[in-house]
Amino acid sequence: MRVYLESLGCKLNQSEMETLARQFVAAGHELVASAEAADLCILNTCAVTHVAARKSRQTAHRLRRLNPDARLVITGCYAEVTTEPLEADLTVGNEDKARLLDLIRSAGFRLPETGHQQPVADTRPPVARTRAFVKIQDGCDNACTYCIVHVARGRQRSRPRDAILEEIRALVAEGYKEIVLTGVHVGAYGRDAGGASQGDLRSLVTAILTETDVPRLRLSSIEPWDISPDFFDLWQNPRLCRHLHLPLQSGCDATLRRMGRRYTTTTFAQIVAAAREAIPGLAITTDIIVGFPGESEEEFATSCEFVTRMAFARLHVFPYSMRPGTPAAAMPDQVPHTVKKARAKQMAAIGRRMATQFQRAFVGQTLEVLWEHRRNAARGCTWSGLTDNYIRVTTTSEEDLTNTLLPTRLIAVTSAGMRGVPLVVRQIH
Repeated sequence: MRVYLESLGCKLNQSEMETLARQFVAAGHELVASAEAADLCILNTCAVTHVAARKSRQTAHRLRRLNPDARLVITGCYAEVTTEPLEADLTVGNEDKARLLDLIRSAGFRLPETGHQQPVADTRPPVARTRAFVKIQDGCDNACTYCIVHVARGRQRSRPRDAILEEIRALVAEGYKEIVLTGVHVGAYGRDAGGASQGDLRSLVTAILTETDVPRLRLSSIEPWDISPDFFDLWQNPRLCRHLHLPLQSGCDATLRRMGRRYTTTTFAQIVAAAREAIPGLAITTDIIVGFPGESEEEFATSCEFVTRMAFARLHVFPYSMRPGTPAAAMPDQVPHTVKKARAKQMAAIGRRMATQFQRAFVGQTLEVLWEHRRNAARGCTWSGLTDNYIRVTTTSEEDLTNTLLPTRLIAVTSAGMRGVPLVVRQIH
């Protein structure tokens, strides 16, 4: 069977689809690079904003239109929360997503003849063994007033530590150089009843660094209230990437209270200061929501001032998106769309300035870059990669840099990150 996989939204969705892809290949099926070439299309959807929900609907329609003969399976958060009918042959909720391959087998799909399809050799997507996303938990026990994810994903559930270690060892054996730990609420790992015996996030990271040979380990988003005083000791191991994504959401305490966030700007600033003191060269990135219900011009100005003071390495800006069924959707003083759009533009400009400022501090330094992608440009082959502290670096080289970790001298800031010159070229595959 020829299978096309498409995922929208977060890194957790991406991790789930990477796992599903490996399951299909292990079961003897072929992955193809286009819906037109597939017998089966699987779409992992997102519903975190109304834009994501609309894109999920549109993508489902597109897949059906591109290949009406293929079976279509829709899963993910939009499939979980929507009340609209889906044009799917099978809909799978988030809690059953791990059993998706078995559910597809049980569905007994009558698949079309594949003789008219393109040769597999022409359509199979390349395997990029560079960075892999590993899901360590699912669900969330928080109830931030703007968020629908805890409804779509359910309660916090931790994966067994041994299963995580086994998966990471297998990925490293396949050639992956960096593992990214991901989930809905990563910092809550081990807090549920089923995960209590697994230890917390700190002990999991320690086990991974001790019991696997992964060259690089990166953490995805961690809620500020999940960080214990001894958490930063983990970075004594240089294999742990100097990057923390701490979602702030707003730089105004009044807005944070309406959001149901469990910290103040003061406590957030204390965490950031402690992290930077313990981890030189650390990149701290964050998420910001603008135009939350009741956000006045004064509150927005306060948020901008605090965000600027934090000097983040990267800023992800989202205009508030009303999600039916959440407390924020029923709050008074909803901010007009035009105002949210203007505020998002202003906050994004702050983010670009901060990113440039952070990158300038590394001009002339030599950092290790994991080279990932190549594109052929007029001036030669341009490669793109990441430092451990999340700086996107490009270089031009006729050498094959695929999946190599190379010391690279950073020479200039660009609109997309930084330019670098690898000091050693060696092929590691």
